[in-house]
Amino acid sequence: MNPPVFVAGLGVVSAIGLDAAACLHSFETEEAGMADIKILHTRLRGKLPVAEVKLSNEALAELTGLSSGMPRTALLSALAAREALADAGIFNFKDLRAGFISANTVGGMDKTEDFFESFMMNAAAGKLRDVVYHECGSITEIVADHLGINHFISTVSTACSSSANAVFTGARMIRHGLLDLALVGGADALTRFTLNGFNTLMILDKSFCKPFDEHRQGLNLGEGAGYLVLVSEEIMNRLNKSAYCRIAGYSNANDAYHQTASSPGGTGSFLAMKNALENSGLVPGDIDYINLHGTGTNNNDIAEGTAIKLLFDPVYPKMSSTKSFTGHTLGASGGMEAVFSALAIRHGIIYPNLRFETPMKELPFTPVTKFLNHQRVKHVISNSFGFGGNCTSLVFSAS
Repeated sequence: MNPPVFVAGLGVVSAIGLDAAACLHSFETEEAGMADIKILHTRLRGKLPVAEVKLSNEALAELTGLSSGMPRTALLSALAAREALADAGIFNFKDLRAGFISANTVGGMDKTEDFFESFMMNAAAGKLRDVVYHECGSITEIVADHLGINHFISTVSTACSSSANAVFTGARMIRHGLLDLALVGGADALTRFTLNGFNTLMILDKSFCKPFDEHRQGLNLGEGAGYLVLVSEEIMNRLNKSAYCRIAGYSNANDAYHQTASSPGGTGSFLAMKNALENSGLVPGDIDYINLHGTGTNNNDIAEGTAIKLLFDPVYPKMSSTKSFTGHTLGASGGMEAVFSALAIRHGIIYPNLRFETPMKELPFTPVTKFLNHQRVKHVISNSFGFGGNCTSLVFSAS
């Protein structure tokens, strides 16, 4: 039997709240984070809604202690990571083999975009310090240095499954005795490159997204960060608190169907969920809630829905897409939704799938549309499915 891995702390920042408590309040009051673009400098302002964190870089820097000149992804990452460590009651790493496994997809691209704009107007202009943090690993290193973690540092970048892969990488390392503690998850800030790229793919909804609805028109991009503090049983017993839950299982699968589309039959999605259940020792009937990847695009929702039908038919657990609140935060989404999954177990709650009206004709189930309290939530699957068919499912269980 695999040694248990416990969730000892969590932190999250998103368009619906700057910490876990604020996010929970927004879920309960059914307040989504999407709005007109306010912070990102783009020609698409007023044309597309996004889910921005409602703080400037200067305000984020004041909260984190980092310089406002750092990439926005690093500022978001540091804010959520610090909350997770404080929640776990861990303030130093003396005598701990501590790892920081963090995901992102944009790196310091926001600063690079600022440099490029100046440079194109004048080849002698632009601040070179704005390009030195461009690559994804730089974000992890900035935050690891800020937190004082140096035993093991790694960056994961596998599109929208990135931070889910970071979560199970940390869990595996603890299971195999390589780490005592792993701070895992990810962050991503909105950039012009991301917004323009998804707009070119023609999968952005000009209104607020409605995942798993028959008349869905696409996704809304968002930004944020989410982290879990994972610990071994020995470390959990030292902490003066109870665990949120444990990571019971995980799996990554790849259907290798298309660069940006999921296979219509949901092959990768199905394998990820099926293998994660097997890894956890559970069966489909044990699952109480699925945090859907649920982006709101035509392709994603039918692929994920078909996979759920194959695995769970005829009895379906409750399910919803929290992206109807936070938007699709890309590399951060798996970490943020891991936090939401842990909170669902701790508080016995199910999140609503906002704006759902018409069931998809291909599917025999529908998502939950109202916030539910006092629920039996012992086992949760959280799905994160990325470009290139990189599909990951995590299973969280009550400890």
